[in-house]
Amino acid sequence: MALRCVQCPASGGGITEIAARTGLDRPQASAGGVAERGFPKLQQQTPECTEWLIAASAAATAEATLNADVVPVDRSALDPVAYYLAAVDRARREPDPAAVARLSALATAHASGYGLLIATVLDPAVPLGDHRDRDLGYRAAVDRRLHRLLTELRIPHQRMGNTPDDQSATIKAALALAEAGR
Repeated sequence: MALRCVQCPASGGGITEIAARTGLDRPQASAGGVAERGFPKLQQQTPECTEWLIAASAAATAEATLNADVVPVDRSALDPVAYYLAAVDRARREPDPAAVARLSALATAHASGYGLLIATVLDPAVPLGDHRDRDLGYRAAVDRRLHRLLTELRIPHQRMGNTPDDQSATIKAALALAEAGR
């Protein structure tokens, strides 16, 4: 999850509104929208699909800033890149280096607008929702790729595992961001 703060006043009434969603839960701007448009997704994901997902997230986030001071983004711009790279890994193929460089640059540019990026750590013990991919090996590959991308691209982030200490540290980081007025 990422938080994009458009305006986080430190005083004078505090944050006026937080958008509940960026709009990516709507079919036209989600993984469902990808399938509707004919893009392969998840383990068959392509660079074109990945680019569309990053762009859709950027557009939905920008739109949400029209009515909110803080915009929670359920999936960071790096997530589609991690899904693509995990799909390529699982297929035992080499990704196109030019496509990876282009997608990484696009995702990094978008992520630079986040006030706080919370990088959750996969916990296989947590039950999955009905709409989630059931292949835990693929999900673990996505998790590894995401954390590797965050490190390689030097994207500032708050790592959060499924522990009370990690959750507390993440809440403190989000509150510090809001208090700092970023």
